[in-house]
Amino acid sequence: MASELAEKAKEAIIDDDFELALDLYSKAIELDPTNADYFADRAQAYIKLNNFTEAVADANKAIELASSFAKAYLRKGTACMKLEEYHTAKRALEIGASLAPDDSRFTKLIKECDLHIAEEFYDQRKSLAPNVPLSATPASVGSCKNETISSEKPKYRHEYYQKPEEVVLTIFAKGITAENVTVDFGEQILSVTINVPGEDTYHFQPQLFGKILPDRSKYQVLSTKIEIHLAKAEVINWTSLEYCKGIIVPQKINVSSVGSRRPSYPSSKSRAKDWDKLEAQVKSEERDEKLDGDAALNKLFRDIYQNADDNMRRAMTKSFVESSGTVLSTDWKEVGSKKVEGSAPEGMVMNKWEY
Repeated sequence: MASELAEKAKEAIIDDDFELALDLYSKAIELDPTNADYFADRAQAYIKLNNFTEAVADANKAIELASSFAKAYLRKGTACMKLEEYHTAKRALEIGASLAPDDSRFTKLIKECDLHIAEEFYDQRKSLAPNVPLSATPASVGSCKNETISSEKPKYRHEYYQKPEEVVLTIFAKGITAENVTVDFGEQILSVTINVPGEDTYHFQPQLFGKILPDRSKYQVLSTKIEIHLAKAEVINWTSLEYCKGIIVPQKINVSSVGSRRPSYPSSKSRAKDWDKLEAQVKSEERDEKLDGDAALNKLFRDIYQNADDNMRRAMTKSFVESSGTVLSTDWKEVGSKKVEGSAPEGMVMNKWEY
């Protein structure tokens, strides 16, 4: 019966009836909740309906059921790219590419991720909001009504507070063991699953207000709660836990001005250290540092990119990507209207990227 529903769902996908496909895949999953293929295909329906966080959740479930299922990594990568989580997307796509090396879709999407990551790294964003002081006091749990997945009262209560470098989220779940808890950190998605035998599985998957550093984020399961530490990618004040469309992201906090308010302590030293002078000295040493090889080339590229205008940046990115890294042009008029062909150095063979 489940397989029949899945076949009808595939037909609905072909007919662009994604709501019907979603309903049919959900019914198939109810009958066969261990079928990774159903979760991966329902993720595709979610993607078509622009429900990207739900798509990531289904892709993660498919990967949990079948860790070598390439299609699940493709779905996860695609959904994360739509959420502008390019680092998370790239990691998923690279695993998928290793499982399906002949599938050119992975190659194309990975290169697209690289392009967005480069643009993100060098983009000098301007913020419209004024500086907002940070504190380590509890904050109200902000959420968007239009982003709420379910109107039912959540099984476990949660709240958060923040510091300049991290957000600490607490889920009040008493008597839960670590074996029953799964936490997955994305670039801007947090996925928490509590699976207690004999009870309905609890899922909490918000799209976070700001980006985090997954490798530096952690969690621990205590006797009365689950405490999750989210390492901020930027030192900004989160006005809510979850991202809301149209919200203005506060400007980065001036860390140096925060540091200037540090309390002074008694000291037996007769001379105080001039920290401003020391900082200027360190910056001067970094600026005058002699680099060789790839490090020098990368520094030159960064310096040119940071001081360039929008057209120069577009020209550099386009020429570098289309030539497979063999051409770097700053003239948009020259490269903007044509594809930039690359050529490998003598004695070498160039592998072209696929689009």
